[in-house]
Parts: sequence; C-alpha cells; structure tokens
Amino acid sequence: MESVPTVPDSPGIRARMTVPVLAFGGILMAVMQTVVAPLLPDLPRLTGASAGSVSWMVTATLLTGAVLTPVLGRAGDMYGKRRVLLMALALMTAGSVLCALTSDIRLLIAARALQGAAAAVVPLSISILRDELPAARTGSAVALMSSTVGIGAALGLPLAALIVQYANWHVMFWATSGLGALGLVLAWWAVRESPVRSPGRFDTAGAFGLAVGLVCLLLGVSQGGQWGWGSPGILGLFGATVVVLALWWRQQLRAERPLVDLRLASRPAVALPHLAALLAGFAFYANSLVTAQLVQAPTATGYGLGLSIVGSGLCLLPSGLIMLLFSPVSARISAARGARVTLALGAVVIALGYAVRIADSRALWAVIAGAAIVSTGTTLCYSALPTLILRAVPGDQTASANGVNVLMRTIGQAVCSAAVAAVLVHHTMPLHGQALPTLHGYLLAFVMAGTVALLACAAALAIPADSGRGRSGAPAGSLAARPGAAAEPAADAGRDAPAGAGGKTLEGA
Repeated sequence: MESVPTVPDSPGIRARMTVPVLAFGGILMAVMQTVVAPLLPDLPRLTGASAGSVSWMVTATLLTGAVLTPVLGRAGDMYGKRRVLLMALALMTAGSVLCALTSDIRLLIAARALQGAAAAVVPLSISILRDELPAARTGSAVALMSSTVGIGAALGLPLAALIVQYANWHVMFWATSGLGALGLVLAWWAVRESPVRSPGRFDTAGAFGLAVGLVCLLLGVSQGGQWGWGSPGILGLFGATVVVLALWWRQQLRAERPLVDLRLASRPAVALPHLAALLAGFAFYANSLVTAQLVQAPTATGYGLGLSIVGSGLCLLPSGLIMLLFSPVSARISAARGARVTLALGAVVIALGYAVRIADSRALWAVIAGAAIVSTGTTLCYSALPTLILRAVPGDQTASANGVNVLMRTIGQAVCSAAVAAVLVHHTMPLHGQALPTLHGYLLAFVMAGTVALLACAAALAIPADSGRGRSGAPAGSLAARPGAAAEPAADAGRDAPAGAGGKTLEGA
C-alpha cells in the first residue's frame, strides 16, 4: 500500500525546523566566542604560555571573524548560502575539537582562529530566511536570528564557568564540539539551498585587500593598550590601515564584480544602518565588559560584590532571556512603525539602561536591572538592523550586505573594548598590592557607552523614512513569493532602494 502522507510531511517538518535550527546555529556562534573568557586567567598556568600569548585566543577569533564575515557572505551570495553556512559551522566545530585535543598554545590559537569563521553564520542565516520564508514570518524570524548573539553570549559564560570550575577545562571544548556537530547535522538536514545567486567571478583581490586592512585595523585596536598607543608598531598598523583600505576602496570601485558594492553601500539607506551598527556594537559591548568585572571586584573596594565567575555569569543570564522574549516584540514594532523607529527606540533604551547603572552600581538588583534594560535596547537595535539592510539591497547581495553590517558591529565592539580598557586603566585604586579600577572609572565607561547609544539613535533617525516598511508594514526586502510567483516590490521604496530589491523570483518555505 502506498504511503501517501509520508512524502509531503517530510519537507513540511524540515521547513518548520528551518528557523529554530538557524537560531541554534547563531546561539552556538556566540557561545563559541564567549566560552574561553572564564579560562583566560588560568590559561598561562595550564598551557605554560605567557599572558600576552594567551590573549591571542581572543584576538585570533576576532580577526578571523571580522575578515571572513564579509568574504563568506559574498561567497554565499555567489555559490550558495547553505553551502557556505555548512562550511562555517564545520570550521567552528573543527576548531572546538582541536581545542579539546591540545594544550599547545600555538595550536589553541590556530583552533580559535578557525572558530572565527562562525561569525558569518548570522548574516548567512538572515539571508536564507529572506529567501525562504513568506513575508508574514520573515520579520519575527530575522529578529530572533539577530538576538541569538546576545542569547548565546549570556548562556555561554555561566555554562563555561560551571564546567571550568567542576571539570577539566578540555571538557568544555568537548561539550562545545558536540553542540557544534549537532548544529551542523541539523543545518544539513533542515536548511534548503537558496535559489537566489549572484553570478560572476569571486573578487579575490578585493578579499585579500579587505583582509589585510581589517587585520591591521583590529590588531592595532586590540593590542594598543599592551603595546602602547604611541608605539611605532601601533602607529605603523594604523598607517597601513589607511593606505591599504584606500587602495582597496579604489580597487572595489573599478572591479566588475566587487566584494563589497561600495556604490550601493554609500547610499543613505545602507550607509546609515552600517554606521548605526558600529555605534550600537560599541554601546552594547560595554555592558558585557563592565558588568562581569564590576560584580567580581572585591567588597573591600566599596562597590564590588565579590562574586565568583559563575555568579557574574548568572548576573548576565536574565539579559539573554530578555533578548529571547523581546525579539518578537521588536518585530511587531518594526511592522507597525518601521525598522528605523525600532532602531532609534532601541538606542534610547540602551542609554536609559546605562543611566540606571550610573544611578546605582553597588546593589546587585540595580546591576542586573541596568544590564537587562541595555539588553532590551540591544534586542530592538539588532533586530532592526538586518531588516533595514534587507530592505535596501537587491536579493542577490543580502548575505554580503548583512556580512558588512555584522562586521561594523564587530569593529564597534573592538573599539569599545579598547576604549573601556583605556578608561579603567587611568582610574585605578591600590588594594592588596593590586591596581583595581575605581567606581568612577566604571561610571565614566557607562557615560561613554550611553553617549554612543544616543549617537546611534541620531543615525537611525537620519535613515530615509521610506526604507523602513513595505506596503503591509513588513520589511520590504523580506517579501517572498510562493513558488513560481515573483516577489512583490515595495510600494514605498524610495530612490535609495535598488531597482532589483525584492524583485527576484523566490521559493516560498
């Protein structure tokens, strides 16, 4: 007897699992980036390496993630987003396995560099969601995908701290290896290949130039505090950044199929969301950096709570849950008022969160409440940014454009890390033979982050008003048609929206 229901049911189940599986991949990416944090103080003893060498376990992931995000995004647009997504997840998992197998600092740094490829998971997933989902589901799915960065970071820190405290540190990497393998298998099973492609030859020269420029920039920013901001090495790196990126910009304008379409990226509907992403990344990251340090400070400082690494991680856990809960709310605000309004509102909420931190950073409840408010604003910002990008670029450039947007967030976070470190170093107090940051230093960091958040609000309000909503209030770039039907173009797309945006024939989910 024929099993008639079996054939149609299987694709249905896989289609329904696409969003949860991609979100799981995004959470894994954030977890992989944060799990090493509790290990950093002990790694010099565990590996026999210097503290400077150990710091490269963070720097290597930052550099490769920044370089590979726009490169893999462009490769996804050209060769298939699912294919490149699986490759990024495989590199991430391979890096985790290598970390679990070795204690050699050189191999550990190389493994962490492999894990940096996972930074491309979120922009690739957002592009897949645009291509595969109907318009009614795209807004909420993109908002959830954007929130996975904060959710994973909030979950990864306490999880890693618990494992490190009660088990061998290699166990942590075996656990992440198992999670990575699960995410890879689920993505292979549930995610379909997107039919939208951008033909042409890959811009190898552009990828190389961007890689060199970003490495010089981020290496200078991340190592400036250790090497000295006025040292020849740092000044040389910043000088090389200017020269290399200037040459790269010229090459991109002349390339037939550039890695980054700079003419498109310079339009206000695209350039302003990229600027807002840089500022929002800066404003958000200060919350994670400062909260963990502040609550772990000894009570003898007069403000510290003396919490353990596990306790400090648990303080950030409510923030991750809030990002999960508020992602559908942000999608509804974007549908009703436009994504630029959601972005501006989120930036204001971030600034309010830092105002709470400035008012009281001694009581545990105030620390948790302030951090949660900042996370709420971050959810609104991070959910609105890809919606604005999807709205403003053609369907065959969504992965690369979102990759650039994520890159801008990464640069913002790197600059924030350097800026916060510079502030805290200049405001210290002696305690038991150590120089610890003062409360005034932390408050200055909050003021700085809150001010940057207000600048992000200004950038959001400057985005062209008609780049926020389509005819039905949904993100215009997410308008996908049923199989065989052309996607409906936005009714109110202004001159800044490319003529082909949303106009491809897409398969529905």
